[in-house]
Amino acid sequence: MTAQVHATAVVDPGARIGADVRIGPFCVIGADVEIGDGTIVGPHCTITGPTKIGTGNHFHGHAAIGGDPQDKKFAGERTELVIGDGNVVREFVTISRGTGTGTSVTRIGNGNWLLAYVHVAHDCIIGDGCVFSNNATLAGHVEVGNQVILSGFVGVHQFCRIGDHAFIGMGAFVNGDVPPFLMVAQDSYGRPRGINSEGLKRRGFDAARVSAIKRAYRTLYVSGAKLEEALEQLREMASDSDDVRAMVEFIGRGERHLLR
Repeated sequence: MTAQVHATAVVDPGARIGADVRIGPFCVIGADVEIGDGTIVGPHCTITGPTKIGTGNHFHGHAAIGGDPQDKKFAGERTELVIGDGNVVREFVTISRGTGTGTSVTRIGNGNWLLAYVHVAHDCIIGDGCVFSNNATLAGHVEVGNQVILSGFVGVHQFCRIGDHAFIGMGAFVNGDVPPFLMVAQDSYGRPRGINSEGLKRRGFDAARVSAIKRAYRTLYVSGAKLEEALEQLREMASDSDDVRAMVEFIGRGERHLLR
């Protein structure tokens, strides 16, 4: 089925629109924009290129996608936004392209839900299956893993990383790396408050895996050990647990301090 474009929408001749795409009233689709099959673009959306969007996405009204990065160093160099398949992007979400001084690309994976007023800044990388609740905001160069939940009004500082299956509670401000599986709650800047046990159970983690992650958490955050001492203990535990090994490897790649 050919694309359905509302009469009031403006689509640049250089845009590449897939089959069965629906573009609603008063949308503006710029040059060098690619929209994959079956994607819905709701009313008053703006999509600026270079932007590549996969299949089966749904952009609700007034989303602003692929705009110039909000970075004073940006000088008009060619950068891009790449969005995967099956994402839901709600009203007034803003997603910026990358910067030439960064990775040059902002990248969003598959099956994510970005709820109203979410902002994803330049050079961010988001995995698959995440949920960002209303007004959650990522500064530039943030990396978010898979199956991560950001509650409403969460703010994440630039260059921070959030590991797979983490849960960030409402209003928490994150200014350091959050290892996989953790739950972070509000306390000025967010502080670890345990593991995301409910989320892990929902995703099929059995009791043995959850128990190993809890032991790792207690070693890292409750034991009172210095970071290097705790990491040495985690390395020993990692021989029996792929999940603990993932935590150790995540911490080892960090460039900012560990949220602790």
